[in-house]
Amino acid sequence: MLVLSRKANETIKIGDDIELRIIEVKGDTVKIGIDAPKSVDILRGELVQSISETNTEALTIDLDVFSKLTRKE
Repeated sequence: MLVLSRKANETIKIGDDIELRIIEVKGDTVKIGIDAPKSVDILRGELVQSISETNTEALTIDLDVFSKLTRKE
């Protein structure tokens, strides 16, 4: 992992077409602006984690139901 220190209004470039700009630093909160092509998906990490956990849970429930439905007694 690359770790960089930036101050307000400084930027970080990723490739040719993505730029991160530090908008504001207030206490332990940092506001970041992201300039990227519309084709690039930008999601919060905790949202991706939540979706992944929900999908895993749904898959587990579906497998349990499937095994009950296909069990021959």
